[in-house]
Amino acid sequence: MKGFLEFIREQKVAALAVGFILGGAITKLITSLVNDIINPIIGLALGFTENLSEASIHIGSAEIRWGNFINVLIDFVIIALVVYFVVKALRIEKTEKKKSIK
Repeated sequence: MKGFLEFIREQKVAALAVGFILGGAITKLITSLVNDIINPIIGLALGFTENLSEASIHIGSAEIRWGNFINVLIDFVIIALVVYFVVKALRIEKTEKKKSIK
């Protein structure tokens, strides 16, 4: 048990777990922002009365749900921006560079 507790302290497993939980919560928040606010506005701007994620075209028997793709793309871009700014704010990007062996 002692070795396990040392592992948790030394490897900062608790901080990783907190980051993972917060990441899941932020993902839900951003997904809601995109689905409930951004997509309806874009849908109205493009002339759709329903949500943008429902937009699709039919080619033969196939349904191409391009609106859902735009939904996921916007979601990804916003999450990537949040991660970028958090990394910049916490200065995580300035990790120690390893010296190359010659």
